[in-house]
Amino acid sequence: MIFKPTFITGDAPLLEYPRPQFKRDSYLSLNGVWEYGISKTAGEISGKIVVPYSPESELSGVMRMLKKNEILTYKRVFTLPNGFNKGVVLLNVGACDQVTKVYVNDKLVGENEGGYLPFTFDITSALRDGENELIFIVTDDADTEVYGRGKQTYKPGGIWYTATSGIWQSVFLESVPTSYIKSVKLTPNYNERSLTITPTLVGSGEFTAKVFDGETLLATNSGSGELTLSLPTVKDWTPESPELYTVKLYFSGDEVESYFGMRKFSLIEKNGLKTFALNNQPIFMNGLLDQGYYYQGLYTPKTNECMYNEIKAVKECGYNMLRKHIKVEPMLWYYYCDVLGVLVWQDMINGGAKYKQIRIALAPFFNLHLNDHDYKAMGRNEASRKQYKKEALLLQETLYNVTSLCLYTPFNEAWGQFDALENLEMLKANDPTRLYDHASGWQDMGGGDVCSRHIYFRKIRLKNDKKRALALTEFGGYTLVVKGHESSPKKFGYKIMKNAQQFENAYVKLFETEIIPEIEKNGLSATVYTELTDIEDEQNGIFTFDRTLKIKKQTLIDINKKVENAYAKKFK
Repeated sequence: MIFKPTFITGDAPLLEYPRPQFKRDSYLSLNGVWEYGISKTAGEISGKIVVPYSPESELSGVMRMLKKNEILTYKRVFTLPNGFNKGVVLLNVGACDQVTKVYVNDKLVGENEGGYLPFTFDITSALRDGENELIFIVTDDADTEVYGRGKQTYKPGGIWYTATSGIWQSVFLESVPTSYIKSVKLTPNYNERSLTITPTLVGSGEFTAKVFDGETLLATNSGSGELTLSLPTVKDWTPESPELYTVKLYFSGDEVESYFGMRKFSLIEKNGLKTFALNNQPIFMNGLLDQGYYYQGLYTPKTNECMYNEIKAVKECGYNMLRKHIKVEPMLWYYYCDVLGVLVWQDMINGGAKYKQIRIALAPFFNLHLNDHDYKAMGRNEASRKQYKKEALLLQETLYNVTSLCLYTPFNEAWGQFDALENLEMLKANDPTRLYDHASGWQDMGGGDVCSRHIYFRKIRLKNDKKRALALTEFGGYTLVVKGHESSPKKFGYKIMKNAQQFENAYVKLFETEIIPEIEKNGLSATVYTELTDIEDEQNGIFTFDRTLKIKKQTLIDINKKVENAYAKKFK
């Protein structure tokens, strides 16, 4: 069944249920206008802010950067609807950057470290009848050596962007019985045509799972733990036909709805070369670098429909993949990729000490690579290394049920890289169902599934190591500033174009004279063009910052079809 998302309008922003992979009927959105304050002292209130937009963003109504020595306080009251409390009330936060303490009626209900992943607190014991007061106390250091920080900086410019702090994803309440489903893992077994369901349960009793195609029940099973359901008739999930099936879970009065797609990601060998495979068939992964910045909301889109339309536009231009670069998106973004049939490469969040330009900008061009066990040289102290592993493993758990997610990138261009091979083994053990580009671009330690190269400023010439799939994981970066759609008075990119025709001609020539020959000669199996959209000074997107396409859609469709045909001929 092909799913179709629905969109909600109302007084508050982003009202759609924010977690389709684990959905309950008990849902109370807390998005909207909160009180806030930024000061040296926790608890001070000075104005209004629209949640979930960060205070640095236009959509928040604040447009003020939180400094590393300041405290951001959020405050609001809420009243639970009659009958809402089924026994346990859970507060869910999609993401809050970076260190967060949450109080309900002056009682500390939980603390969270890290700015990119969701967290949930049981607030039942702190609740009272009538109005309840909810307070977030947040600190954020965009220069941190410990926590993942992505591309955030206090001094944006070039490839580094305006820092985001505080709540930047949806906040909502739900209620469950005292025995409930805490989480679930859905593992499609493609060759066996079955689905393994692994729940984490609070309490004891019988757990039941059902799989539906629309309203038609395909399979059901019950037990006290992990279940496997045979599904011989389900169709494959592919970018061309993104078939998804509803999964309903029942336990002790708790009901959760999810979904899955039947697919498998692997490497196969054809004509002596390794290449990517989807459902045991070779596939060229043709994608764009996607940083996930929005011109009014920074990390957060104005509406969820904006996110959906952007992914849909990518698909309509003939691409089948997005590389989510140094950011984690709201769970709805991944759902839209599942629904639309867009493959996802997911980067882990980079961190560590301040990067030295000689390491990240110059050394790679001279093929100079340092030992990534040298923690001092790589800028990774013990606390930073420990936090990276914690965040990376939690990221995998958070995104495990995403159908479209086919590949993880633990490290990019040596930014905070350390023990890449050891971390690769840790991540593969935690999730063996995905592929891994262990060190994208350079500082290659020879592991993972991808021979990964980034090439700017020079002609693309590649060498296939024949042990891994060959992928050009960043390239291009051509800059065109479109009058009336400028994202900044400055312009940063890797090659400046004077007008739209020059930009389009250069793009087509790049693929016809460099990319397609590399497919034919060396078995190039994936490309990630830099990039999807303009972001602040970096104006090298195929879309402007406000999502205006710079190249004719048909031109992109035609060249992407030529790429696909060249690959099909090479790996037929």
